Amino acid sequence: MKPVVLLVGRLPSVVDDVTTQLQDLPIEWLGAHDRQEVERQLKSEPNIRCVIVGAGLPDNIRGDLVGVVATLRPDVCIHMKDRQSGPEGMANFVRRVVAMEVLEDAAV
Repeated sequence: MKPVVLLVGRLPSVVDDVTTQLQDLPIEWLGAHDRQEVERQLKSEPNIRCVIVGAGLPDNIRGDLVGVVATLRPDVCIHMKDRQSGPEGMANFVRRVVAMEVLEDAAV
């Protein structure tokens, strides 16, 4: 079974683009665009290994999502993408996080 990574972003196209760019990784990708979707994914998919939140969401929503993830799945790490690298930096950020947090753990 592949590890699952939940990508949270404001624009569905960014999440779709990232998963297309990272098809080479042995990951099952899930996407979410709002709090309700994040809650649903966390409750329905027990194999989520980490949550990566894009920079396009406002800070109050990003903070709220940290609370949602920490409450529903305290075993899951949360990573917030920086704003400086823009949407085009999302795939590289996700690749680094997954390599460090998910794939490295799976190899142990």
